Amino acid sequence: MRWKRNRGMGWLALLLVVGTAAGQATADKQHAFAEHMQKAGNYLRQKQPALAIPELEAAVAAEPASVDAQGNLGVLLFFQGKPAEAIPHLRAALAGKPDLVKLQGLLGLAEVRTLDVAAGRKDLEAAFPQIPDPKFKVQVGLELVTLDTQAGDLEAATPILVELRKSDPNNPEVLYAAYRTYTDLAGESMLAMAIHAPDAAQMHQMLAHEETREGKTNDAIAEYRKAIALNPHLPGVHFELAELLHTSQDSAVKQEAVEEYQRAFEENPDDATLLCRLAEMDTQNGNLEEARKKYARAVQLQPGDADAKLGLAKTLMDLGKPDQALPLLQQTVQEEPTNAVAHYRLGTLYRKQGHMDEAKREIEIYKQLKDLKDKLRAEYKNLLIVPNEIRADDKDEK
Repeated sequence: MRWKRNRGMGWLALLLVVGTAAGQATADKQHAFAEHMQKAGNYLRQKQPALAIPELEAAVAAEPASVDAQGNLGVLLFFQGKPAEAIPHLRAALAGKPDLVKLQGLLGLAEVRTLDVAAGRKDLEAAFPQIPDPKFKVQVGLELVTLDTQAGDLEAATPILVELRKSDPNNPEVLYAAYRTYTDLAGESMLAMAIHAPDAAQMHQMLAHEETREGKTNDAIAEYRKAIALNPHLPGVHFELAELLHTSQDSAVKQEAVEEYQRAFEENPDDATLLCRLAEMDTQNGNLEEARKKYARAVQLQPGDADAKLGLAKTLMDLGKPDQALPLLQQTVQEEPTNAVAHYRLGTLYRKQGHMDEAKREIEIYKQLKDLKDKLRAEYKNLLIVPNEIRADDKDEK
């Protein structure tokens, strides 16, 4: 699998400092080398790489051991669309200074372009972990991901994508590559399951996920029930079924959801997400103190969980303890500045405490985030799959 990528990294960022040292060459060669390097430097400062190339070629002829001349010539030739010509100069520069990771990454790209994939992969893999520049790191990483996916080794591509998302989390090329790779990996896993364990409980759980993704909620519920019949202790299955059932407007189905949540809690009493769901139900039933305990436990288990902290803060406010809620809301907006609900609740609390300027600021941020989400929701409305309504009388049909 290969997707189109923006290859315009910018040659300026990869150039070495143009020097004038000539090593042990003769005086005439030293003079010629220095003159050519000076002219090349002037052309590079004027952003005229085509004119700099012949000067660098002359400098290399005068002093082949110059890392600057060889490296810069290799960079410029690569970005002039001549990777085969760039390779010997990049290799010469690395021979003189092996720690030039940017040049090693560029060498790997050039080798891949000239179909020397084995050498290219070796250089790309060596350079990738050490490249400090996020933009170039993405370029090298995506090339490695492409090589892995073309070879059918999706597992090898996964840790590279994890590193790329840390380096540049909002890069659309990285996000798309992750989407494609993880989707293909899921497809491979499903195919392997269908071949080797078609009657396993996990197969039905996997099918339930697919049915849910397609909006076929009643079919998904039927698959979850098949999975539970085969293995009542299958990790996560009761919670996943409860999440689906809980979306129904049917009171009988909602009660069944409560029962599934309770079964999930018996299986895993230290699941923070599950504790938040149970706390929500306690709140709906007016059991605020029980809700507080569960939210507090969820925060203890997952201190970075925004839902748990927001739920605990709201419960504390409902219990008349705003001073205890305030630091939770302040932490949440610091850790997740795009969380609209956190800004709204913090603004509401500030207003109740008489801090009107702070309240106004938080409400303004909330409105901006809400407007943005409303626009995105409108943009993608036609792409969303609307799930089937879940009714109690459907379960006997499955």
